[in-house]
Amino acid sequence: MNAFSQRAANAPRTPAPLIAILAVLGLLIASMLAGCASSQTASQQDDQGSRKVHVVASFYPLYDFAQKIGGDRVTVTNLVPAGTEPHDWEPSTADMKTIESANVFVYNGAGMEHWTHDVLHSIQNKHLVSVAASDGIALLPAASEDEHDHGHADDHAHEHSEDADHGRYDPHVWLAPENAKREMKNIRDALVQADPDGKDVYEANYQTWSEKLDDLHKAYETKLSSVPNKTIVVSHQAFGYLCDAYGLTQMPIEGMEADAEPNAKDMARIVDFVKANNVSVIFSEELVSPKIAQAIADASGASCEQLNPLEGLTQEQIDAGQDYVSVMTENLDKLVKALS
Repeated sequence: MNAFSQRAANAPRTPAPLIAILAVLGLLIASMLAGCASSQTASQQDDQGSRKVHVVASFYPLYDFAQKIGGDRVTVTNLVPAGTEPHDWEPSTADMKTIESANVFVYNGAGMEHWTHDVLHSIQNKHLVSVAASDGIALLPAASEDEHDHGHADDHAHEHSEDADHGRYDPHVWLAPENAKREMKNIRDALVQADPDGKDVYEANYQTWSEKLDDLHKAYETKLSSVPNKTIVVSHQAFGYLCDAYGLTQMPIEGMEADAEPNAKDMARIVDFVKANNVSVIFSEELVSPKIAQAIADASGASCEQLNPLEGLTQEQIDAGQDYVSVMTENLDKLVKALS
């Protein structure tokens, strides 16, 4: 026997039961590792299987409409933060990246978002579906500096270019429920284009909300047809489509921009108008200071209340579950009370 054989023969041996235990432990560890790998694969498959369409909306009403039509198949990002007035808002570099990464980009159009033309021509995402939700809606021209109410809708169904349209048309189309319905339809079509498999879901959601907007329109039509007064004084020129739809006239304290302020001559003219037309309520809004509206109310003997143009909701309103329909219903109640 050589030295190596002698050492091997004299070496201590592992007892047979211990070998069996180690073998079992080896099998258990292998099984656990395989289970973890399998679980990880399944999780990835689940994540991929439940991946949602990413929609980016320019500001609140488009965000709300996209959520309503998209339902569980979408995640929606609102670019303009809660409580922020959107007229002068512009996207940051981070916002540009958010749009770049989206599947669908929804904006109002009609000149509301003057920045969209440059943004859409600068991003590299060739698969992005973008939609101007106001497409197909007959736009009202923006009043000149000497005009303070709206005429009837122009027969022009616009071809949108935000740079060209900015300041040319009244962009607040969503404040007439029938226009909101058309915006939802355009959003539905964009979602179907981006996600054909979800067509039935998007169509069903559109039908549901279309009926709700029909009911809202009928409520406005019925209640506002019987009020004795037909003139409202508002903070800015946002309610032209609503007035045009339901036979009202608006006197805006200022034009399209919500945070502009009138000069002393304009203030005096509005106070005279309020007195001459027996206007009992001056409407301010939540996202801008009410001081000018309150000053006119004080000077004319009217009261001051809020009428929401739905350009954005506060975080408190969002947390309370408010949305386009609930806020528009509140607006109707306030209008009826003010005009009765």
